[in-house]
Amino acid sequence: MAEDRQILPGSEHDAPRGMKAIGRVPGDEPITVSLYLKPRGMPPKACSREELQGQREKDHASDLDMVRAFARDAELEIVTENAARRLVQLRGPAAAIERAFGTELHHYEHDGAVSRGRHGSLHLPSPVAGCVAAVLGLDTSPIATPKFVPHRGPTPPAGFLPTDIAGLYGFAGADASGQCIGIIELGGGFTDADNQAAFKAMGLAVPNIVAVPVDGGRNAPGTSDADGEVALDIQVAGGIAPGARLAVYFAPNTSQGFADAITQAVHDVTNKPSVLSISWGSAEDGWSEQSITVMNAAFKDAAALGLTVCAASGDSLATDGESDGKAHVDYPASDPAVLGCGGTRITVSGSGITDEVVWKSNGGGTGGGVSALFALPDYQKDAGVPPAQAGKGGRGVPDVAGDADPDSGYRIVTGGQTGIIGGTSAVAPLWAAIAANLNAGRQAPLGQPHADLYGAANAFRDITAGDNKSGAIGYAAKKGWDACTGLGSPDGAKLRSIL
Repeated sequence: MAEDRQILPGSEHDAPRGMKAIGRVPGDEPITVSLYLKPRGMPPKACSREELQGQREKDHASDLDMVRAFARDAELEIVTENAARRLVQLRGPAAAIERAFGTELHHYEHDGAVSRGRHGSLHLPSPVAGCVAAVLGLDTSPIATPKFVPHRGPTPPAGFLPTDIAGLYGFAGADASGQCIGIIELGGGFTDADNQAAFKAMGLAVPNIVAVPVDGGRNAPGTSDADGEVALDIQVAGGIAPGARLAVYFAPNTSQGFADAITQAVHDVTNKPSVLSISWGSAEDGWSEQSITVMNAAFKDAAALGLTVCAASGDSLATDGESDGKAHVDYPASDPAVLGCGGTRITVSGSGITDEVVWKSNGGGTGGGVSALFALPDYQKDAGVPPAQAGKGGRGVPDVAGDADPDSGYRIVTGGQTGIIGGTSAVAPLWAAIAANLNAGRQAPLGQPHADLYGAANAFRDITAGDNKSGAIGYAAKKGWDACTGLGSPDGAKLRSIL
C-alpha cells in the first residue's frame, strides 16, 4: 500500500529533546495509540453530552468504518471507540504499529528514565489520512510539569487555609452542592488520611472524591513528587467550593495521557463535571501540532457543553523556564477557550487584603505573555495585549489571577505533614471553585466566560505593581489587563453581580 500512502498532516515530530537514543523499540513491545478523527458536521453549540454523542455517531459513521477496516488490515486491536471524543484507541505490538503508521520507534534515556519516541512524519493510507486529525501515544516522553511551588525560605509563613482565601476574595460560606469539578493529574495521588486532616482543619466535611483512571493512570500516592500538586488541587477546590463533587482524572504524563484525560473529562457522562481545573503544562514550543489540535478541539467541545476550563499560567516568569532568551507562554493556559490563571502575592490585615502585587519570589513567579500559536481572540481586542513576536499569535496570557506566592501560600496537608505551597497551580483550582460556586446559583453553567469577564473589568481587584521579568524578558503590571495577572484577582460580590 506504499504507493497509496500519504503523510498525515501535522504529524511531523522531533526526537525527544535532551534525551539520548539507546536503540530500537523491540518488535513485540505492546503499544496503545489514541487515534483522533477530524471534526465533521457543524461545530457544536450549547448541547448535552448525550446529544453530542448521538450527533457524532452520525457524523463519523463512515470514518469509524474506515478506521475499523484499517485496524483489521494492520492486525491491530480496537480497545476503545468513542464517537463523542472522536477517539479510537488501537493496540498491537510495536512492529505492527510501525508498519501501520509508517514510522520507526526508538527508546531514549535521560537520568535513568526511558521513553519511547520517533522522528519525522507518520504515513497512512490516503483515505484514512483524510479523516484522521492525530495519532498520539507513539511518543511517551514527559510533556508537562506541575505548577506548584513549596515555600523554600528558612522560616515558612503561617499561610492561609483555602477557606481563608475564599473569605478574602468574597466567597465565604459558598455552597457548590450539585456541581462537579474535574481535576487533571499527570502523576501523584491522594490519601484519605490527608483529606480528613485538611478538611477538618477547614471545618468542612471531606468532599465526595472519585479517582478516574485514564490510560492506565491511577491514584498512586507516594510514587512521585506530584503528591503536593494533587493535594493542593483537591484541598483548594474542595475548600473554596464546599459541597462540590471532585472527579480526579489520573493519566500518564505524556501528550497522549494529557489529551486523553481532557477528552475523557469533557465527555464524562458519569461524573459530568461543569468545571475543569488543570495545573499542569509546558511552553507552547514543546508541543506537537497534533497534540495542540486534539486539545484545542476538546476545549471547544467543553465550551459547547457548558464547561469552564481553568489552567495555570506557569511558575517560571515570562520565559516559562525556557533558556533560548525569548518570552514563552504555557499551554494549555494559552488556549483561547481556556481561562488562563496567573499569580499574585497578598498582604492581609484582619479579615481583608491590604495589598496585592504580582507574584515573583521563591525562585519563580507568575507566567504570562503573548501566545505564538493562537491569534488575538475577539474578547481581548480592546485589552491592550502587546504585539506578538514575529507577528505570529497574539492571544494574551493570563486572563485572571489569584494568590499564588508561597510567601502568602496555602496550608496544605501532604503525606501527613502540613506545609506551605504556592504556585499558579493554586490559582487554577481557585478559579475552578469560583466557577462551581457561581454555577450553583445559575440556571445554566457559565461555560466559556471570557467575553463576560473582559466586558466587566471592574469585577476584579486590579493588580498594578510588580512584574514577571526574567532578566530583561517579561512584562510589568499596569492598570487594566496585563501579561502578569490578566484582569486581576476576584471580587466575589462583583463577579456574582455579572455572572
